[in-house]
Amino acid sequence: MPAGKRKVIIVDDDKAVRDSLRFALRLEGLDVHTCPDGESLLAHPDLGKADCLVVDVRMPGLDGFALRQKLLGRGVRAPMILITAPVTSDLRRRSDAAGFLAVLEKPLLDNVLLRHVHAATGS
Repeated sequence: MPAGKRKVIIVDDDKAVRDSLRFALRLEGLDVHTCPDGESLLAHPDLGKADCLVVDVRMPGLDGFALRQKLLGRGVRAPMILITAPVTSDLRRRSDAAGFLAVLEKPLLDNVLLRHVHAATGS
């Protein structure tokens, strides 16, 4: 991995979403890892090295909000982007209050995720 390559971890229970987002972000030169659920993220060996986390809101076990709380409790301060469908005004308010960098609606169109990941990682 070249020096300075930003590490992104995607957490989504939908394999097709994980695979497509990993592919798209890797094309942009990011070091991308995926997890199928919150518990897998919490056990991920590179969690502390992540520059950005992309987290689905609805997953079995820990949802995106519960996962954020667990991560904060462990001292993980990487910027987090919440992804879901649909995005409601209530969900947007909750995500702002919880400290997510952004909440993005699936399907992710027009490089919206890439723009937010670059903003989160300073790349």
